[in-house]
Amino acid sequence: MRHLTALTILGLTATLGGCVTKGGSVNSENDVQSFPVVQLTVTDTVLHHHYVADIQAVRNVEVRARINGFLNKIYVDEGQRVTKGQLLFSLNDEELQAGLARAKAALSSAIAEAKAAQLEVDRVKLLTDKKVLAKTELEVAEARLAAFNARIEEARSEISNASTQLSYTSIRAPFDGVMDRIPLKTGSYVTEGSLLTTVSDIAEMYAYFNVSETEYLEYSRSKASNNDRAVQLTLADGSPYAYAGKIETVESEFEENTGSIAFRAKFPNPKQLLRHGASGKVVLTNHLENALLLPQKAVFEMQDKNYVYILDSANHVKMKSFEPQARIQHSYIVQGGLKPGEKVVYEGVRNLREGMRIRPLLVKVDSVKAL
Repeated sequence: MRHLTALTILGLTATLGGCVTKGGSVNSENDVQSFPVVQLTVTDTVLHHHYVADIQAVRNVEVRARINGFLNKIYVDEGQRVTKGQLLFSLNDEELQAGLARAKAALSSAIAEAKAAQLEVDRVKLLTDKKVLAKTELEVAEARLAAFNARIEEARSEISNASTQLSYTSIRAPFDGVMDRIPLKTGSYVTEGSLLTTVSDIAEMYAYFNVSETEYLEYSRSKASNNDRAVQLTLADGSPYAYAGKIETVESEFEENTGSIAFRAKFPNPKQLLRHGASGKVVLTNHLENALLLPQKAVFEMQDKNYVYILDSANHVKMKSFEPQARIQHSYIVQGGLKPGEKVVYEGVRNLREGMRIRPLLVKVDSVKAL
């Protein structure tokens, strides 16, 4: 019985010695576990970045009074659409009408006096030619005529100024747009510079957003030209805006405090859905060539670094760190640390340890993208 026990122990020892992993653990062939594995490949892909956007009207102009006076009448309402030149407000103009009448009367008087002075010049010239009067008399008459002509010009200038001041009592829309709030009511006394309202041209809208230096370089290096680059807009409620926009311009320098640079995109607004001061998110799309994609499920973190388990030729797993460039959907774009063709354990990495041998189950990349 004692010999039988020893033989049995020796047989078990021989059986357990059939599989030894790199880490020194002893496993039988039946103990080798299967894990899904992906082989890294490069592909062209699309990278989406979302940015908080400040939406502004292409034109948003404050309408202010240019003279003092009482607000006589308001012809429009808040939120109303107006057209260029449409009358919005009128100020009391009685004093200015009287001033214009006085200026016109002064012009008529100056013209009449100038005509009389001209007749006097003609009479004196005739007598001077006959040597009845001295030439100095003619010079005096001509000087008097010049003074009256100057008064005519002065009167005309007064009329022009009075007419301009009178025109300021009628405040009109500077362009087609939408009225904002009207803070004053009929009968209010307004002074020069008082805010009457704001008019916004919302046929098209600007979206301003800030981009980091890294993402700016991605954008600049993308194969699509800036002229063909369409951007999407997500509204404040999370719904997509129906019309695509285009990036029109990028500022000339990065902001020192944030390291970002401002972009401006323009969006059509045919249904007037977007309003000045609204918020949303701009979705900027970058097309990347030969991007190395890595499923997120394959990644685990240790001490603020990203790791995966890769397979060697004998199907032993080994930890390897990598540097991600960006995250898209369920994958990372690898910037460094991994190479195309390497096999990476796709799922179940928490059950692995360094040097462990596994049975790989190759999973197609297309299948991984669909998960």
